[in-house]
Amino acid sequence: MLPFLQFLIILGIIIAFAKLGGYISLRLGQPAVAGEVLAGLILGPTAIDLLHWPVFTGSHLEETFHFLAELGVLLLMFIAGLEVHLSDLRQSGRAAVYAGVLGFLVPLGLGALTATWFGFDPQQAIFIGFLLAPTSVSISAQTMMELGVLRSRVGVSLLGAAVIDDTLVVLGLSFFLAVLGGGGESVEQVNILWLIVRMALYLVAAGFIGLKILPRLSRWIDELPISQPVVTFAFLMMVVFAWTAEYLGGVATIIGAFLAGIAFARTPLKEEILAGFSSIAYGIFVPIFFVGVGLEADLFSLSPENFVLLAGMLIVAVLSKILGAGLGGVFGRLNFRESLQLGMGMVPRGEVVLIVATVGISEGFIDQAELSVTVALVVLTTILTPPILRTLFRDRTPGQTPASD
Repeated sequence: MLPFLQFLIILGIIIAFAKLGGYISLRLGQPAVAGEVLAGLILGPTAIDLLHWPVFTGSHLEETFHFLAELGVLLLMFIAGLEVHLSDLRQSGRAAVYAGVLGFLVPLGLGALTATWFGFDPQQAIFIGFLLAPTSVSISAQTMMELGVLRSRVGVSLLGAAVIDDTLVVLGLSFFLAVLGGGGESVEQVNILWLIVRMALYLVAAGFIGLKILPRLSRWIDELPISQPVVTFAFLMMVVFAWTAEYLGGVATIIGAFLAGIAFARTPLKEEILAGFSSIAYGIFVPIFFVGVGLEADLFSLSPENFVLLAGMLIVAVLSKILGAGLGGVFGRLNFRESLQLGMGMVPRGEVVLIVATVGISEGFIDQAELSVTVALVVLTTILTPPILRTLFRDRTPGQTPASD
């Protein structure tokens, strides 16, 4: 069978399973994303291992679906940016800053202490702390959009805190590799000051272009006699912002996509862009992303010792974010329930954690067993968060309703 035909079969199976899992999850009163991740577990090496069936011989199938999943998370974060207004972010600035900083420091510290208790040496323990420090708001953002609370005080605080959290992870990990890593030439070449300058320059440039240039340019593009000019332009800008974020700015691609969404939210063409993106994102690419999380995990390959480590890391991963980011919410003048919602929203781990784990493998801080534990941690936090968030947002108070435009 031709590789393209194999790709078409797998694509159809993944999307069908994703939608079926989402439907069953909704019928059970849970967010669709939980069912989509569980569908990935069924299709992945934990159960039937679809991508490695003998009939599928294409050498690049896994890589292809990984890229499709990455595009899905970019689309999801762009749409999340479209749903957020700068005025909302300004109002939640205090809570976002406190939650982002404490949501980084508390998991880092508790993760390092837990790893030390499991017998890891100090450098490995600190690195495992970095594994627990990032967050992935893709899952929480999707759940909050389903619940209609993304523009609540908690929702906008969560999005702002995630940007701060992931930025601190990148800076902190770079500092760790440069000062404590004790590695070779690649480690010695890390320049912390230059990394900070790159991040600052990127954020300033992205902010200026997004706030001053894109709104005017999009109105001009809208008048061109081509099909779907604004949606096409928005997609291109999302790609450019995402690429420059990581390649030039040293921050995650999802931050660039999120900033692009915020920029286009300021244009009068926001609804047209949202309609164009939502169909293709939620119809195809976002389900592939959530299924892809499950496809990465092989829970049955873990040894009993690894399961004990996974259980310990999972407990710390959940409690440290609730404690750290939740305490940040309290300092940011959110009430107790909102602070708990914010902390729980920071619990999912995702692509940034997997990037950190890859660095750990290459630098010798963790081995393949710890990598499998990390992937399982990503899957479990992804599955746990949506139903708990739905419960926490049930009968929400008036202060948590979405802000008016």
